[in-house]
Amino acid sequence: MKVLILGSGVVGVTSAYYLARRGHEVTVVDRQPSPAMETSYGNAGQVSFGFSSPWAAPGIPRKAMKWMFQEHAPLKIQPRMDPTMARFMMKMFANCDAEHYAVNKERMVRIAEHSRACIDALRAETGIRYEDRQRGLLQLFRHDSQVEAVAKDMRVLAQCGVRHALLDSEAIKTVEPALARVPGKFVGGLHLPDDQTGDCHLFTNRLAEHCREHLGVEFRFNVDIQRLKRGGAGIESVFTSAGELTADAYVVCLGSYSPFLVKDLDIRLPIYPVKGYSLTLPVVDDGGAPQSTVMDESYKVAISRFDDRIRVGGTAELASYDLSLLEKRRATISMVVQDVFPEGGDVARAEFWTGLRPMTPDSTPIIGATKHGNLWLNTGHGTLGWTMSCGSGQLLSDLIDGREPAIDPRGLDVARYA
Repeated sequence: MKVLILGSGVVGVTSAYYLARRGHEVTVVDRQPSPAMETSYGNAGQVSFGFSSPWAAPGIPRKAMKWMFQEHAPLKIQPRMDPTMARFMMKMFANCDAEHYAVNKERMVRIAEHSRACIDALRAETGIRYEDRQRGLLQLFRHDSQVEAVAKDMRVLAQCGVRHALLDSEAIKTVEPALARVPGKFVGGLHLPDDQTGDCHLFTNRLAEHCREHLGVEFRFNVDIQRLKRGGAGIESVFTSAGELTADAYVVCLGSYSPFLVKDLDIRLPIYPVKGYSLTLPVVDDGGAPQSTVMDESYKVAISRFDDRIRVGGTAELASYDLSLLEKRRATISMVVQDVFPEGGDVARAEFWTGLRPMTPDSTPIIGATKHGNLWLNTGHGTLGWTMSCGSGQLLSDLIDGREPAIDPRGLDVARYA
């Protein structure tokens, strides 16, 4: 079967990999000149299966009001007359209760844990490396109240069979020795030993190269995707700047831009771009740098280790599709990395980047069929596209092939918003 994948970020390329392995004739189309040039380019670098948690959580509406007046807040809202933003926030806040949180958390962990098995198998099969480390993630707590609040997450992790351990202020130093240089800052941490670290941009490009050379996947870059043409019971073609392209099946992996492509097909995707920022800085002192990934829970900033670089990602900013680099956002993530690992990297030589995370109100991606028979969705992964990409791509290949899916797909497709 001919499959046309729209989008060459990490979700699009992993989808291509799993479908091509099944023997399908796969073409990937993207407006950029190479893979992973937008959201997948400079993300936080954490492959955080066990840390998969909804942004929509109990207490967030109250915290959001408080964060509006804080200099270094994890969530920022750019005031603007944007009804789409208003609708998204209302739907997100409607998910901020214990019942919705538990449902959404389970769905996210379900995909993420499957993705862990998939990426491990992919790495073994392809042999690709991407400055990856399999040394876990440490969620750091500055306050006792954060330790108490993590109990509900630990219950879900236990139910899903995810290994984890709650560590005190001394034990966290055995996981990340450089924390011994900043005594008294953290009261403890949640350690997820099976989480991983890696450069998403490097992973996506090397996987794309493998797909091209070994699986026959065709990549068509510098091609603008304009609109889908409906015909019969499904999609007949896609109009692009390179002409009209046809296939037997079409997969939308366009992240924050997915809603625009399908809105004329009477499909409403509640995806809104949540802007994130990152710094990539050279390591100057290995002993003072992270060995894997730490997440500062107070500021929602992740600090990940590559070979000789440190990637620092954070801030959730609601600013529509604005991609301007704001120095005050840089100040926040710079402050955090210097506070946690003051001797590890050279912030003065950091590369500053921003990208748009395709967030859904319940933080769960949209994977599966649509009411148009041959149109499929794999989008809306929010901050966890890198984490969930392999599991999402594998699940999608099962669904398209009509096979018994490797995990329960219930609650993951667009029908949950009906």
